[in-house]
Amino acid sequence: MSFAARDGREWIPEYLTSIDDKKCIGCGRCFKVCGRDVMTLKGISEEGELVDLDDDADDEIEKKIMVLNDEGACIGCGACARVCPANCQIHASAGAEVT
Repeated sequence: MSFAARDGREWIPEYLTSIDDKKCIGCGRCFKVCGRDVMTLKGISEEGELVDLDDDADDEIEKKIMVLNDEGACIGCGACARVCPANCQIHASAGAEVT
C-alpha cells in the first residue's frame, strides 16, 4: 500500500510493530513525538515482568521501557524512529511479514 505526499511523491508508511526491550532506554522521546498514543512507558520488575508505573511500584522497578499501547493507532509516519537514540524500534510497511 502506498500513498502520495502533498507534492505527489510516493510515500509508503512504515508502521511500528515492536520495541526491543533489551535496547530501549526508556527515555520517552518516541512517546513525546507520537500524538496517537501508540506507546506507553512501563517498568520492568526484578523478575522481568512488565508493571504499570505508579507510586506503589517504584521500589520494584528495575528499569523503564516503552511498550506498544495501541499498535493499530500507528499511522506509519516514522517520527518515533527518527528521535530514538537506541534504535530499538521495528517498523514494517503494510502487508509486510513481521518477524
